[in-house]
Amino acid sequence: MLNVTQIMEILPHRAPFLLVDRIDELEPGKRAVGCKAVTYNEPFFAGHFPQEPVMPGVLICEALAQVGAVALLSCEEYRGKLALFGGIQKARFRQKVVPGDVLCLETELIKLKGTIGVAKATAYVQGKVCTEAELTFVIQ
Repeated sequence: MLNVTQIMEILPHRAPFLLVDRIDELEPGKRAVGCKAVTYNEPFFAGHFPQEPVMPGVLICEALAQVGAVALLSCEEYRGKLALFGGIQKARFRQKVVPGDVLCLETELIKLKGTIGVAKATAYVQGKVCTEAELTFVIQ
């Protein structure tokens, strides 16, 4: 398991854009599972939406990408590099994520050729799928 300090040793992201609190499972170069405790104090809730706060889907995809980046950048050959978005395909948002939810994030790397890769990513709240996507990334 990795705590937030250990995650920040791998990823360049910092608050308020670091969207992963911990990594519970890690297979370097293959997959990672992490969590984000969603609180009412998240800066995006001030505008999305003040009367009914909902975590933006694009930020759920970003959180999934950060978990995938931990899996990838934990490999010795990619240590110190950046994993940037190359695309998001097949994104589906099945339920809202709101303050008080614990977002469980699972990302599995399914293809890696040179500096381009693809990952299957799924986010859950209380065991129910809330978001699924196929994420393409570029390593720099």
